[in-house]
Amino acid sequence: MGGALLRLLGFCFWAFLWLSSFVAVDAVGASPPAGASKGTAVVDGTTAIAVTDDDFVCATLDWWPPEKCDYGTCSWGLASVLNLNLSNKILLNAVKEFSPLKLRIGGSLQDKVIYGVDPQQPCTPFVKKKSEMFGFSQGCLPMHRWDELNGFFKKAGAVIIFGLNALNGRVHLPGGSLGGPWNSTNAASFIHYTVNKGYTIHGWELGNELSGSGVGARIGADQYAADVISLKKIIDDIYQGFPHKPLVLAPGGFFDASWFNELIKKTKPHSLDAITHHIYNLGAGVDKHLVDKILNPSYLDGEASTFRNLQGILRSAGTSTTAWVGEAGGAYNSGHHLVTDSFVFSFWYLDQLGMSSTYNTKSYCRQSLVGGNYGLLNTATFHPNPDYYSALLWHRLMGSKVLSTNFTGTKSIRAYAHCARESLGITLLLINLSGKTTSQVFVTTASAFTIALKHHIPRTRFNHITRLGRTLAFMREEYHLTAKDGNLHSQAMLLNGNILSVDSEGNFPTLKPMEVDASLPITLAPFSIVFVHIPHFHAPACG
Repeated sequence: MGGALLRLLGFCFWAFLWLSSFVAVDAVGASPPAGASKGTAVVDGTTAIAVTDDDFVCATLDWWPPEKCDYGTCSWGLASVLNLNLSNKILLNAVKEFSPLKLRIGGSLQDKVIYGVDPQQPCTPFVKKKSEMFGFSQGCLPMHRWDELNGFFKKAGAVIIFGLNALNGRVHLPGGSLGGPWNSTNAASFIHYTVNKGYTIHGWELGNELSGSGVGARIGADQYAADVISLKKIIDDIYQGFPHKPLVLAPGGFFDASWFNELIKKTKPHSLDAITHHIYNLGAGVDKHLVDKILNPSYLDGEASTFRNLQGILRSAGTSTTAWVGEAGGAYNSGHHLVTDSFVFSFWYLDQLGMSSTYNTKSYCRQSLVGGNYGLLNTATFHPNPDYYSALLWHRLMGSKVLSTNFTGTKSIRAYAHCARESLGITLLLINLSGKTTSQVFVTTASAFTIALKHHIPRTRFNHITRLGRTLAFMREEYHLTAKDGNLHSQAMLLNGNILSVDSEGNFPTLKPMEVDASLPITLAPFSIVFVHIPHFHAPACG
């Protein structure tokens, strides 16, 4: 009853704000700073345009040994699945904060991993070898290490996607591709071991970057589809009688429309649960123009075509398969220190989360949780980089229902809205890519905005709110994110002016909002990000 009453009051509040726009009014406190721009975030809360998984935010754990180097820098340290310090309290708490965090185990070397399920066979680690694909020999996952990992996953409450070696049994074909059916013997034994131990796996993914032109190796879509069907049968057999079976995911590669279309057609309707693609749209980590690309709205918009085209293929195919981003580090070859692990990368990362969700992407896996120069956590200390807090705020504030959102005003502001997570109303994400302009942002429903346009109400008048509006005691919660000292390359993030840091006991900071009178516009500082929870916003889709 209380929730229904609040929604009714919220509707009346928004109706009142619209009516107040027809008269000249006193808007004490609403005057923008000198030189500030004005804009309006128009949110259509009538129906959801897409739905994500509840655990939309995902991060990866990779296989790279410490000897993995790019451009003369070795940035992986002890961040591999095989050597990660699972007893570190900060690492444990970093995962637990999400309750749950989806983790995808995979990467370039996954197609060179043997599972040490046979005690009679040697289980040797990766060895640096320039003549081999990716510069390393075949490596092995010992079962005692798999046991340790699962102990950590259970303690942390993580949801696990495991990427399987898809190259076993392949033969070289003319033209450079690999063919022949996947030899699933070792993978099936590993899945058997996992089930017998009682370990919970949310999904099994086949292969890494073998689709289309491939990276290191490639396999035709026709053969890959047959292999996916084989994996589906293995899982159905091994998990027979289980109330819930793990997902089957593939191919974990870069989007190629023709190749993906073939895979989807030949695995429909139910053999492939999720089609996974990777995103490194900023180019190489050594690129000197990474920041320019991140701050360029037109460049950011370019990735929308991938999401749009993939959704078009899924819709036309009539399949139950959904789309995931299985790995996204922005800049390939381990990223770029003080760019992909600093504050400026949250502009790219949060824009990617917002954009992908509008195209019905169910999960988005960030490369990486730890390791390389694009980890959510520092490789040596596990202390959070800025994107960790961006991811955590998204996870806690943005619900699964995605709302159509348009921003009228400067092109430097990106706007996304979802139904609020486990709360009334909506959460609005605003990203200011401009380093010069403070913006005053007004939020309105799509219907109110349409009426205002129809009656030619000037924006300056439409945006004014009467003093009576503030007496209704409607407040909103704002989480403003900025870089320490205004330095975009800082690895420290401020929340509402307060630095975010882990204490000496390994405890993570409380992410507290500031409460603001909902009748006032949102003040968005230059080079800043804000999450705004508006509990009274009239959004029937969120009821």
